Amino acid sequence: MAGSKFAYVRNFELPDTLLPGTFMVFRLDGHSFHRFSDKHDFTKPNDVRALQLMDHAARDVMEEYPDILLAFGESDEFSDSTFPPTKIDRSLQSPTGKNSVYTDIAFHVYPPSFDGRIVLYPREQQIRDYFSWRQADTHINNLYNTVFWALVQLGGETTTQAHATLRGTVSKEKHEILFTRFQINYNQIDERFRKGSVLVREEVTEPAVTVNTQGSAPHGPSDASDDTLVVPAFSPFEQKRTKLKRDTKPKTEVVVLHCDIIKDQFWDDRPGILSG
Repeated sequence: MAGSKFAYVRNFELPDTLLPGTFMVFRLDGHSFHRFSDKHDFTKPNDVRALQLMDHAARDVMEEYPDILLAFGESDEFSDSTFPPTKIDRSLQSPTGKNSVYTDIAFHVYPPSFDGRIVLYPREQQIRDYFSWRQADTHINNLYNTVFWALVQLGGETTTQAHATLRGTVSKEKHEILFTRFQINYNQIDERFRKGSVLVREEVTEPAVTVNTQGSAPHGPSDASDDTLVVPAFSPFEQKRTKLKRDTKPKTEVVVLHCDIIKDQFWDDRPGILSG
């Protein structure tokens, strides 16, 4: 009871908080997914259904936590990043609850499990390097798995023989095996498999509305005349009827991309990921 002599043991429950002013990366990694994928008859080397489900779960997490500006996923792994400062509770008990979001959205028969960790990075370059590392790892793993399952499914090798065939090979040799033995050009494989899934917030363009020069909107396309103007929503005409805050942020939506995040262009096009 709260007032009993035994209540002193609560003094050992010390706060365990994360360093403020840092980028937080939450990474979830599937636990025992080999068994899980076999149980659910996943297509090898890549199961589109499972990857799309992970993307869907990640999108729901980003919609639940607006401070998450970037997420990256491949295979059974997803990483989410926030920009400091963030409204997400920095007590360790709060962010790790995201594990249940991925699990609950996924399978209920022999459900998956995940290992979770939180890593703090003090500078922008380290965040870039982190996500570059994960995408480079995506390429390495997918190239190996693509060749491995080609050897098994198309080449008739056992899994043990396929591992032996690939032992000690470099990237160029794996490409050569795919092309010369199975006529597969790795560079033409779906970018989802080669580059992973990148989830970002993209600004939504407000739809245009048609108004006449007297400031009233026509009832339909047939009502438009030479005296009408096509203007963006929330134009000066609209602002007379709607109170808008000057600091209102543009409306955004979470989109899934399969693109290069190692080169500068991705980051140059989206400076808000690192600047908040």
